Amino acid sequence: MQLKLGPLLRYVDETRATVWVETTGPGEVEILGHRAATWSVHGHHYALVQIDGLQPATSTPYEVHLDGEKAWPPEDSEYGPSVIRTPRADGSFRLTFGSCRRSAPFDEQGFADFGPDALVALAERMAAQSEQSPDALLLLGDQVYADDPSDAVLAQLRAAHGGRQGSEVADEIGNFEEYTWLYDDSWTHPAVRWLFSTVPLCMLLDDHDLRDDWNTSLTWRRWVTAQPWWRDRVVGAYASYWVYQHLGNLSPEQLAEDPTYKAMLTLTDDDERTAYLDAFAWEADEDPASTRWSFYRDFGARSRGVRLVAVDSRCSRHLQPDERAMVDAHEWEWVRRHTVEATEPIHHLLLASTLPFLLTPGLHHLEGWDEAISSGAWGKRGARVGERIRQGMDLEHWASFRKSFDDVTDLMADLVRGEDPPTSILMLSGDVHCSYLAEARLTDVEHPGTAIRQLTMSPFRNPIPRHIQLANKLLGTRGMTYLLHKLARSAGVTDVAADWRTAYGPWFDNGVMTVTISGDAWEIEVDHAQVSEGRQRLERTLIYGG
Repeated sequence: MQLKLGPLLRYVDETRATVWVETTGPGEVEILGHRAATWSVHGHHYALVQIDGLQPATSTPYEVHLDGEKAWPPEDSEYGPSVIRTPRADGSFRLTFGSCRRSAPFDEQGFADFGPDALVALAERMAAQSEQSPDALLLLGDQVYADDPSDAVLAQLRAAHGGRQGSEVADEIGNFEEYTWLYDDSWTHPAVRWLFSTVPLCMLLDDHDLRDDWNTSLTWRRWVTAQPWWRDRVVGAYASYWVYQHLGNLSPEQLAEDPTYKAMLTLTDDDERTAYLDAFAWEADEDPASTRWSFYRDFGARSRGVRLVAVDSRCSRHLQPDERAMVDAHEWEWVRRHTVEATEPIHHLLLASTLPFLLTPGLHHLEGWDEAISSGAWGKRGARVGERIRQGMDLEHWASFRKSFDDVTDLMADLVRGEDPPTSILMLSGDVHCSYLAEARLTDVEHPGTAIRQLTMSPFRNPIPRHIQLANKLLGTRGMTYLLHKLARSAGVTDVAADWRTAYGPWFDNGVMTVTISGDAWEIEVDHAQVSEGRQRLERTLIYGG
């Protein structure tokens, strides 16, 4: 048995941690004296090792042993040991985040097409300056591109079956096995592998983890679910996402209660586990209320609580045109329960969604207008035009689900009206292939003690073409914002209960954004990746204090 993928450091608190691995066969995985047997699905072998007894505010190097033999770290690693860092004694906290990472070679052509990799650059910085290490890393979607795989994976697909002849998805990922190729391709670079082994990871999926425009509208969904390739595709997507990404989002207590994880540990046959996981994945798509991909984590000092609430904004949508919702009622009740109705005060709320809550104002008005006409504000012909624009321009952010946008502003209003309002509400997002910082305020309630900011970082490595960059800049101009506001009003769209402006950005380079919290204070660091003397490095673009 050998280590195929990982280790991935996932959950960490004051005394506990979980570490995920994929191995080449069955056996026992040992980390810091804690053991776990592998379990298999679709012929692939995995383990999630739960570690207890760590000391608070410490940094503990670890090794991975498979059936008693050391498998990690590699002897020739240039990045040093993998470590588990428990929360700092002073309660301070650093979270780095971003989204959208394509896998491509690190050669002249790869850099020309996709630029440097911000995660590789982050690992290089950490190896040189450990004090710059984040306490957690949040990956906000498009960790893999099932609809546009790398040349290496494309070659695998064509070698395996010559493409799906005569199909519009001939060169796309089609099932669980092929999804494993994506993760192998994306997560095996030495720098990224070390980074993921030593910084706790949180992950949310977005559309390219399955297919572009996933759940953008009822029209799209009716089309895609009628395709002969859909079932294998969606089952492979959800099943692999659960294994490779979602499982590690859970705390030890949540793992103990998770029926799918229990099944993986208790069923004794690969075929049984595979059938169980595939049935779970199919039901997750057919009935979104059957599972939950949203999750939360608490960080920092308990008396100065930092809570991350990561909201699934892709899988639990309600798509009826007259009552669209980014998050259905079942899911939104969960979000409120862990924010407004939380049992302990939240000092800093990190409200995460793969899709930005606050776009540039011009784009916000455009999406509001398109949702209105797609729902019939300008008649049936207008609705057809609106639907084509919605899909063609990817107008599917929170602004295009007005009910859900209002739910978010209502949630923030309830938080700031509370007896112990948060010092900050920081909305973390990716998706849009640019990065920016927006300053916001609610218009129906005063909140001088609560800062509200939209922090958007994208991509890690997947820049958009220059003409789209220019279009984004145009939508942010005052004149275009005014015209699009008038257009939205002409379709009956009313103003929302918030004002905001893009204070910094947009930037279009690959990069990462970091939130640093210490007591009442918070600070934002924006870094973009560059290639210098043959190495991929991060260069500081902005420090913004709150």
